[in-house]
Amino acid sequence: MFDVPVSIAAALVGGLADALDPVAGGLATALAIVLFTAGVRLALVPLAVSAARGERARARLMPKVQALQKKHAKNPQRLQRETAALYEAEGATPVAGCLPMVAQVPFFMVMYRLFVSATVAGHQNALLAHTLLAAPLGQNWIGVLGGGLLSPPSLVFLGLFALLAVVAAVTSRRVTAEGPVGALARAMPFGTIAVAAFVPLAAGLYLLTSGAWTAAERAVLHRRAEAAV
Repeated sequence: MFDVPVSIAAALVGGLADALDPVAGGLATALAIVLFTAGVRLALVPLAVSAARGERARARLMPKVQALQKKHAKNPQRLQRETAALYEAEGATPVAGCLPMVAQVPFFMVMYRLFVSATVAGHQNALLAHTLLAAPLGQNWIGVLGGGLLSPPSLVFLGLFALLAVVAAVTSRRVTAEGPVGALARAMPFGTIAVAAFVPLAAGLYLLTSGAWTAAERAVLHRRAEAAV
């Protein structure tokens, strides 16, 4: 299923790494992954703009939704119908904010597969031999712990986790939704830290780059929304 996309990703990441090697040296492949991720997020900007509009519409409709919840508290089916009708009448959807995240899943899976596959398109996967500082890009944190918690490869991962935590905190503060949905949206960014411990370092770099992009994107879109009010 992912064979063709993985082959394409291998060519893109490998080509970028080769181009960056004269300048970046041992960091070339890691930087290539960052640029690959940025390219994915740039392509998804229209979805992000749509999601931001959806979030603003949802915030605008929240008082009406709460009124419906109070009015039909004893009739869940009626509440569901009335809420759906309200969103439809306003041209909004309660799941609009999830579009960029859902659209990224295939790209993240491709990056994951690229750095766990011994071969790509019938050839040995040379990218698995590349590292970020002392940590292999194709290895996960659990795999390097055998050398000790404070070994050089483990310290690279611990640094990644710290950066993911900072990005998650910034992203979480930008969430405007209230109630259970808001609580879930604020908690989800921190899930990337747990995921990063079990996926290859390359996939962790994807999560960090994408998370940083999301934080910056939301800050820009939030400012534009305030300016438009």
